[in-house]
Amino acid sequence: MEMRGHGAVTDLREFSDPDAALARITEIYDRSCSAIRQRFDAFARGDRESPAPDATYPYVGIAIEQQAVNTDSGRSYGNLAEAGTYGTTLTNPGLFASYYREQIELLIANHQTPVVVGVSNRIIPLPFVIESATTGITADDTATMQKIFPMPDLSRIDDAIANGTHVQRSGKPLPLALFTAERVDYSLSRLRHYTGTSPKFFQRFILFTNYQRYVDEFIAYAEAQVARDSGYRAFVSPGNVIRPNPSMSEEEPSGSPPQHLPQMPSYHLVRDRHEGISLVNIGVGPANAKTITDHIAVLRPHCWLMVGHCGGLRRTQRMGDYVLAHGYVREDNVLDNDIPSWAPVPAIAEIQVALTAAVSKVSGATGRELKTRLRTGTVFTTDDRNWELKYEELAQRFNQSRAIAVDMESATIAANGFRLRVPYGTLLCVSDKPVHGEIKLAGMANAFYQERVGQHLRIGIETLEALRDAGTDALHSRKLRSFDEPAFR
Repeated sequence: MEMRGHGAVTDLREFSDPDAALARITEIYDRSCSAIRQRFDAFARGDRESPAPDATYPYVGIAIEQQAVNTDSGRSYGNLAEAGTYGTTLTNPGLFASYYREQIELLIANHQTPVVVGVSNRIIPLPFVIESATTGITADDTATMQKIFPMPDLSRIDDAIANGTHVQRSGKPLPLALFTAERVDYSLSRLRHYTGTSPKFFQRFILFTNYQRYVDEFIAYAEAQVARDSGYRAFVSPGNVIRPNPSMSEEEPSGSPPQHLPQMPSYHLVRDRHEGISLVNIGVGPANAKTITDHIAVLRPHCWLMVGHCGGLRRTQRMGDYVLAHGYVREDNVLDNDIPSWAPVPAIAEIQVALTAAVSKVSGATGRELKTRLRTGTVFTTDDRNWELKYEELAQRFNQSRAIAVDMESATIAANGFRLRVPYGTLLCVSDKPVHGEIKLAGMANAFYQERVGQHLRIGIETLEALRDAGTDALHSRKLRSFDEPAFR
């Protein structure tokens, strides 16, 4: 069955029940993956003659008439502002089950119109199904394998929809989601590489840090959580090392740590519906910050926070003071081709309030003391680790921007959150004040770290737990979404 406006999609079926639609999506995807695996097994056994498998991504779409347009939706997503035909390819419904179901349910409810599910014409590349596809394959076999199996086509994998630069082609459905199936699969494979854990363990509340000591504190906290009836089902570390919570699961510990940590190791405190907390040590610099947020964004987190160190720029700041960013100077440069430098990166009110409350709760500071030790202002993010050597050049920029802190990751994470519609926040801790002659010496650093790292991390965790407990609807602000936004969050 073909329906007008959905392009070269076949076997389209209508669904008014989101569970039935999700079941059909899963059936199409699983059938395609099974065909790829069977054909690859035959290839590994020496079959070089059989044709490529018929394996394509599932498709979901909806066509709404003008009378079905609903401008009164209470959410910033799940709703289409104009009549038309919309659609997208989907992947890995096992991983995205709760997310897909919510988006489909909202579409049906908001427009009182069924969705359609069918078989797209976008072929699933071999590496997105079989990670070890080249294991046991000789160099002579590689060219033959590429003739049989489709490989990722980078010309079809981009962020045009998210960047607002998508050019609509005649006869094709309008975008229903920010990312196509191929773009999602590409990022899932990159996440395994960069973080050392499977994407299935990532949670939808994310902490980013740039210091190993925060990781050590998180590990200690997570191990304590899974040793009691805390609501967290397991703790997962690089190598997919799983430590289950015995009060919630009979699963045995599994996995083995890698010989060498990956570039940006991740750690996951797992909760039902992926509503736990993931911590990623992104290291130092905006390149890593952009890389990891580009990929984590396809998992559609509810928010991400940066908790790291910064250089204080005001004389009144002290070592250990907190900086709550409400604005950013983007001198990191890594996102200039994706989001123009003139685009504002607004603070997300719900996250600002939650961070402030968490600082007060964890530190015990209130009133004037809280205002003194928690400064709200602009963070200047640079791509130059040795920015201190350009003091004469930067001093005027610091002054004109009214910046109160300088770092190398915060603006990147916030700007990519704005670009990819992931709510964001930044809470930094002053570790030195180079422009005022207070350089971080070894003894001072150790004392500072011992006193502040644990408290700072606990503030980040407290913030995420408070946001989760308050419900996530308010987090997904309209200020992150454009006027011609795809319906999927």
